[in-house]
Amino acid sequence: MLRLVSGFREPNGFGSATTAEQFTQGIDGTNFTAIITGGASGIGLETSRVLALRGVHVIIAARNMKAANEAKEKILTQNKTARLDVLELDLCSIKSITSFAHNFISLNLPLNILINNAGIMFCPFQLSQDGIEVQFATNHIGHFLLTNLLLDKMKNTAKASGIQGRIVNLSSIAHRYSYKKGIRFQNINDKNGYGSKRAYGQSKLANILHANELARRLQEEGVNIMVNSVHPGLIMTPLFRYSHVLTTLLFVVSLSPAEILKVFSFFLWKNVPQGAATTCYAALHPRLNGVTGKYFADCNEMKPSSNARNETLARQLWDFSNNLINSVSTQ
Repeated sequence: MLRLVSGFREPNGFGSATTAEQFTQGIDGTNFTAIITGGASGIGLETSRVLALRGVHVIIAARNMKAANEAKEKILTQNKTARLDVLELDLCSIKSITSFAHNFISLNLPLNILINNAGIMFCPFQLSQDGIEVQFATNHIGHFLLTNLLLDKMKNTAKASGIQGRIVNLSSIAHRYSYKKGIRFQNINDKNGYGSKRAYGQSKLANILHANELARRLQEEGVNIMVNSVHPGLIMTPLFRYSHVLTTLLFVVSLSPAEILKVFSFFLWKNVPQGAATTCYAALHPRLNGVTGKYFADCNEMKPSSNARNETLARQLWDFSNNLINSVSTQ
């Protein structure tokens, strides 16, 4: 645990103090195209900047187009040769997600990397415009649908190019602190029993389960696409728009001393360049060729919670997510 807090480097040369630029030094991404959701701010913006710096053609997917275009200009100011495009995406809206996928596919670009980065945190109970609890809708359902809609494009790209595809789901250490049974399948949209922090943990658990189940399915198909999930570290970014330091402290009041130490070890000594490192590692580093269905923190493989490793729960979530999307789409 001290290694995580102190920035001590693990045997692979990376640790909590490693920045995205440091580990990507020397990596050539000129043959890659990547979509980054929430790529206009915080960790997403740094991920967009670093991947563009390494030659990747980056598609910034964002709800706020003004912020996305400003992010694009900021990156271009620093890197005039960066290849960047901006497309509108609201992960709370099935209609918007479907439109985004259509608009991207119409560009006739390859797709090597999908980084499901966008998210919201600790917000009060509310439903999305599709009637789904908003943290579950944004953090999981939106990315689940987006990934499914883009999967054929990624499969075709991997087959035609011979280049391994990669999908990265941003999860969190908070996945350990979901509801008692992990996912409230029977009460997903119920205000009764809702807790903003447990709901966030539920959505982050869903990110890992989604990645693991998709990895399993793609392996069975023999598809050359790796799917992994990451904990980037918690940084004071726009993700905290519904929260503040006191709320974060209250999140861990009920935990045991050991659990509190585990949580806060991931809170400390992280800035945005360090926070983007694990995402970029999972998306670009050749060391992860052929590695799939794993969970990473501080650029090292970590063991997630027992719920996150539950294959039955992962399959149940997959079916539940499809059924939920279908029920909304037929309304």
